[in-house]
Amino acid sequence: MAAAELVGSNVYVKSHQSEDNHITGDSPEVLTTIYEEPINLVILQRSLPDEVTSYCQKLVDNNPNFNLRSVLNNQTPTQSLTSLLPNLVGQSAFIEDLALLLDMYSCLFDLGEVGLRLQVLDRAMCPRFHTDKLGCRLVSTYYGQGTEWLGNCGVDRSKLGAGNMGLSDDESGLYPHAASIQQASKGDVVLLKGDGWHGNDGLGAVHRSPALTSGEKRVVVTMDFA
Repeated sequence: MAAAELVGSNVYVKSHQSEDNHITGDSPEVLTTIYEEPINLVILQRSLPDEVTSYCQKLVDNNPNFNLRSVLNNQTPTQSLTSLLPNLVGQSAFIEDLALLLDMYSCLFDLGEVGLRLQVLDRAMCPRFHTDKLGCRLVSTYYGQGTEWLGNCGVDRSKLGAGNMGLSDDESGLYPHAASIQQASKGDVVLLKGDGWHGNDGLGAVHRSPALTSGEKRVVVTMDFA
């Protein structure tokens, strides 16, 4: 299904699964469920083409400190990305995939521009579980470990931020046991509804960056309302 058809579609993908505050599925239609009131996290499960994965490996090898921040017009993403991304083998396949995500995100929320950040990471940028204060962020990990998150039934929100009393996430009582921590896979498209979404104050999706071992890398893209 084309991204432009997402918002107008009332068809729910048959393979989607709903539990607690989150929904997962393997077709783009699942992204529209972010508009459902109890839902604050949606995952579109997908696999990446080999060319895209190969480009990300080359990006890690050749540009280990790559950090791109830009505001892109949804009408000309391919041209903009071609000028912003390193010219490595597989660039066109990577740009095609990234432009698809931009198209889906902008159509879903009726955006003329999208705030994009693409980074090669060697550490957890947000190591503690938290919620975002914005409307809804898209996160997708192109290389390495995916985002970790907690369902509403597996989190004590009073332990977020200063409520942890200086204790680590696994010591504070934020979640009952390690099995409560869930993780997106490489290639998955994750929508994280934040506290800034209308009527969602204090109910944003609880998530964090995964801890990385020495030498481990990630390539992560985030998209926000511009």
